[in-house]
Amino acid sequence: MPHSEPVDGFRLAFDRSGAGEPVVLLHGWPGDRTDYRVLAPDLARDGDVVALDLRGFGESDKHPADPAEQYSAAAQARSVLGLIRELALNRPVLAGYDIGSRIAQTVARENPDLVRALVIAPPLPGIGRRVLDPQPQREFWYQSFHQLPLAAELIDGAPAAVRAYLSHFWSHWSGPSFTLSESDLDHLVAVYGMPGAFTASIGWYRSGAGAVARSLAEKAPDPDDRIAVPATVLWPEYDPLFPRAWADQVGEFFSDIAVRFVDGAGHFAPLEYPGEFAAAIRAALAETADG
Repeated sequence: MPHSEPVDGFRLAFDRSGAGEPVVLLHGWPGDRTDYRVLAPDLARDGDVVALDLRGFGESDKHPADPAEQYSAAAQARSVLGLIRELALNRPVLAGYDIGSRIAQTVARENPDLVRALVIAPPLPGIGRRVLDPQPQREFWYQSFHQLPLAAELIDGAPAAVRAYLSHFWSHWSGPSFTLSESDLDHLVAVYGMPGAFTASIGWYRSGAGAVARSLAEKAPDPDDRIAVPATVLWPEYDPLFPRAWADQVGEFFSDIAVRFVDGAGHFAPLEYPGEFAAAIRAALAETADG
């Protein structure tokens, strides 16, 4: 299993396949690079595809660290950029969902010249204080729980607890036609169940990078400061975290954005609608081929 050169002391595990225009795939929580086990082989037929484990996930490095310094969106973006440069990827399309979407947006905002396009699923900016409404708060309870030492005390290094906890999210956040297989859940329990692994994975939330903290702090930028990289957003029908009504203000944060609604699907973009996701990535590559 190849690993990147360290950035801030963290090496990223990654899979690379295919040849052609580059695509970098960023996973969500609670997942890892195997979230793209269907999508990556499809794209590799005509692209150079890199699927990676983010800091603190899968087979990438997990270090006890100040979450704000080492597991934030900016810190995760530094590692992604380091891998892009190390592999000499020429302006890849960045694709991601969940925390991978946030990290892709961070990379594009800070380094637009290094990114060809974004293909992302929620979360997106524009939620604002709607995140405090009663229904969202019933869904986002876990982000407050992850701030507590109790979260690690109850779950970290305890495979049975990891299995029950992760299984809840994979079941509750998915659409009506998707069920995670037991073998795939076994894999997640293996990588999240190692001592320290669960705690590393929730470093993202402890850094203040979760949707609640981000939404309350966000402010629409001046038009000249919007994310300039072309972005395609795939917004599913049955994501309980991010209702479609929250797509109404994303244009205030991007200069060039297209929002497409995906019917019948839930939160887990690369596994619930891999065909639509792959088609959007290929379209982004074709539209920017001369760029």
